[in-house]
Amino acid sequence: MKEHLEELKTQAETWRPEEVLRWAFAAYKNDVAIASGFGVEGMVLIDIASRLTTNLRVFTLDTEFLFPETYDLIDRVEKRYGIEVERVYSALTPEEQEKTLGPALWGRNPDQCCDLRKVEPLRKKLSQLRAWITAIRREQTPARAAARKIEWDEKFQLVKVNPLADWTSEMIWRHVHKHDVPYNPLHDANYPSIGCTHCTRPVLPGEDPRAGRWAGTAKTECGLHLKEE
Repeated sequence: MKEHLEELKTQAETWRPEEVLRWAFAAYKNDVAIASGFGVEGMVLIDIASRLTTNLRVFTLDTEFLFPETYDLIDRVEKRYGIEVERVYSALTPEEQEKTLGPALWGRNPDQCCDLRKVEPLRKKLSQLRAWITAIRREQTPARAAARKIEWDEKFQLVKVNPLADWTSEMIWRHVHKHDVPYNPLHDANYPSIGCTHCTRPVLPGEDPRAGRWAGTAKTECGLHLKEE
């Protein structure tokens, strides 16, 4: 499979998101799913994918620390697109995490908190699939700058599909407005990137769009899209 992907990687760079998604759905059928945190990119991806398949599988990593607006958006997505979003949880409830590792782990060791509440639950979920689809874009962070539209995910050992890798923020919002795609109202309150309540704040004028995530630290990624060292 990895050898076959090498042939596809270059070819797929010329494909539009619809073409990338059609390939993924045809190649993996019920063994591929969209992972979404329901940011505006994720909403565009779901909107495009919903037009291409009647078997749209979407899951989200519910850290149990998400914003109320995010939970409300998930409900709206299910109604709008006629799907059931699978919630994937950590092995530890928030209460168990606090009892085991102490209060406010996200403030003391955000990497460990993300690992427990996002990375390990994702690893378990992806072990059930042959491919996963994400809404990451190259311009978002340095760690994503080299993302290909189709690639082998060495970290999780399956195919990773990034149909929007070469899209700009302007292209994302143009699609939202053209197709009346629902999105998180926090985006209109200076939250370009939305994660957990404890580790997300609005960005200030002139700040990087990711500055509101884990503010005050050098952390810019929860770990889902970081390459293995």
